[in-house]
This record gives sequence, structure tokens and C-alpha cells, in this order.
Amino acid sequence: MSGAVAESPAPGGPSAEYRIEDLAHRSGATVRTIRAYQDRGLLPRPERRGRANVYGAAHLTRLRQIADLLDRGYTLSSIKELLEAWDAGRGLGGVLGLVAEVQGPWTDEEATRITRAELDAAFGGAPDERALAEAVELGVLERIPGVRDEFLVPSPQELAVAVELHAEGVPLRAISGHLRELRLQVEHIASRFLEFTTEHVFARYLEHGPPSDAEAAEAASVVRRLRPLARQTVDAELARAMQLFATRHLRRHLAPGETDEPASGTRSVALPAQVIDGVERLVGAEGVAEFVAAATERELRARVMDRLASKHHKSGTVDQVG
Repeated sequence: MSGAVAESPAPGGPSAEYRIEDLAHRSGATVRTIRAYQDRGLLPRPERRGRANVYGAAHLTRLRQIADLLDRGYTLSSIKELLEAWDAGRGLGGVLGLVAEVQGPWTDEEATRITRAELDAAFGGAPDERALAEAVELGVLERIPGVRDEFLVPSPQELAVAVELHAEGVPLRAISGHLRELRLQVEHIASRFLEFTTEHVFARYLEHGPPSDAEAAEAASVVRRLRPLARQTVDAELARAMQLFATRHLRRHLAPGETDEPASGTRSVALPAQVIDGVERLVGAEGVAEFVAAATERELRARVMDRLASKHHKSGTVDQVG
């Protein structure tokens, strides 16, 4: 009689038993991967029976959990921490719910499909391979595996904007270039909003390591409530800024002699966003203008003093030589 272990009559049930080859077949992992997981402590050691290693339903469940977390973008190190927390009785269901809430769609838009012929027609009828490649690179279009001349459109609204701009004479390269620039700025806003909410809202769930099942479920509920706030804030601020700058732009072109400069004699100067962010973190949003003005005045005074000192030094040198 060999040392092989036969599967139980109810595969996958609590009493199921597998050889490593059978476990690999059922889980979709390779034998080599299973052994690597064991070496890293991600998978419990099998039961030893004579010369055979016996795996059970718990091993199959664990392999499926690992695969699910890998699909969600977790590293093996972070998966190990999560699984250890779960084994310690802290729960994994809430954590997976939180992951699903964060990684799920942040928009109500539904993706659509568009054929190559429809795409060419929407942009004037002339095929443009370079523009198509840029749209795929930017994620405006996604290729569908196994399907030729048809694309997935993750955001129909974004594509519709491009169609309208092109119809008004904006070149496709200019549209893609503008989208690249806009994306960097929006990602900066998203990053700042995340830092802000992490510091003031989510820190309590993260300060002691992986959250418990209940804490993760509560955090998922908070994410659900806060998720629309970033978009609402950006919408409101964009509307305000567009009205402000569009009005200035129109006034400048309709009345070229007028100026937008304040009557007090001060002038507006654009500073890089990272400079403003740094000053804001230092003195708060309400103190940015005063801080910049004071720093500028201090620098100007220092330069005047340096110039005067330099003149005095040169004059003294001449007197000594004379």
C-alpha cells in the first residue's frame, strides 16, 4: 500500500484530505507555490502520515484567501500580517469589506464599448493610430482581450468631452496633453484629501496595526459616507474658480485697457503649488499671504543691506590703497 492520500467522498468539505498535487489542482496554485507559502508561514504545515503529507479543507480555504488578496493588490508580507491577525481571532471579513469599499468604483458611471468604426466617426472619420495609442495608454480606452476593433470605455463622460473638444477644433494631441496635465493635478488633490482624512479620521483605525473585524467594518462605513465629499468639494471649488477666471479672461479681452491688479498697488504672483502647500502646513491657510509677503520683504531688506555692506567694503579698500 502506497503512502498516497485519497480525497474524501466530499471534496472541499471539512473532512476533505488532499495530496499536494490534488491541493494544487483544486486551488489553482502550483506545487512550488504551495511549498513557498509554507516556507513563508502563509500556509500551515500539512499533517504527516507515514511518508505522506496530508492537506485539508483549511489549506484549500487559506490558498483561496491568499489568491483573493493578491488579486486585490496586497503583497505577501501584508497578507501574512492580515492572516496572522485573523488567526488571532481579530477577523478578516471586515477587512475584506473595507478593501472592497476602497477598491470598488468611486463613480456611478458604467463602462461601455465602442467599435473602431464608431470611434473614427466620432473624431472626424480619419483613423489616427497615434491618438488611439495615447488613449489606450491614458486608460481612456481599454483593449478587450481576444476582440479586435472594439474597445472598453471606462468613463463615457471623459470620452464625450474629448469628442466635443475635437469637434470645436482642438487637436487630439492637445486633448491628450491636457488630460495628462490635469491628471497630475487631480492626483495631487486626491493625495492631499487622503492624507487629510487619514490624519483626522482614519488614524484611530490604523494606529495599532491591522484593524479588528468590527473596526474594519466601521471604517468601511465611514469610507462609504466620506467618499462623495471629495468630489463634491472639487466640484464646488472648480465652479468657483472657473467663474472667477472666466470672468477675468472675458474682461481682459473685451476691455484690454482694464487691469485686474488690486487698487492698493499690490500685484498677484503665482507660486508653485508645492510652495503654497509647504507654507500652509507651516502657518496655516489663513497665514499664507502674510508669510509670503513678510518673507519677501525680509529677503529684499537683506539684499539691500548686503549691497550697502559691499559698497562700504569696496570704498574702505580703495581708501586703504590710496
